[in-house]
Amino acid sequence: MRIERATRADGELHDALARLLPQLSPRATVPTPAELAELVGNPATFLLLARDDAGGIVGIATLLVQRTPAGLRGAIEDVVVDEHARGHGAGEALTREAQRLAAEAGVSHVLLTSRPQREAANRLYRRLGFDPYETNVYVWRPSS
Repeated sequence: MRIERATRADGELHDALARLLPQLSPRATVPTPAELAELVGNPATFLLLARDDAGGIVGIATLLVQRTPAGLRGAIEDVVVDEHARGHGAGEALTREAQRLAAEAGVSHVLLTSRPQREAANRLYRRLGFDPYETNVYVWRPSS
C-alpha cells in the first residue's frame, strides 16, 4: 500500500473516482475532466490516492487547507476505500498522510465529518486523535 498525491487528471483517476465516489454517497457526482484538472491543480487541495501492491487506486481522501480571518484551517473530505480493499489499512494510511500534510502546512486544526453509520471509520478517526466536536452542521443547497 502506498499513498501519493494526485498530480494528473487522467483517465485512470477519473475511472477510480467513478468507482469510489458512489460507495461514499449515492448522490456523489464524478467531476468532469475540467473539474478534475482544476482539483488536481489547486495548491490548497491535496487529493490523496491509496494504491495497492499492483498499483491500482483503491482509496481516496481530500485535504483542504484554507486561510480564514481566524487562521489556517484544514478539512478532510471524501475519504473512501473500495469495498473490496477495506480492512487492510488504506483508510488509516490516507488519513495519517492528510494529518501529516496538515501539520506540515501549519493548520490550527482539521475538521472531519463522518456519518454515524460508518462505524469502522468513526472508530478509526477516534483512534487517530480526532475528537467529537460540539457543533451543528447545516447544509444549504442553491436551487438548480
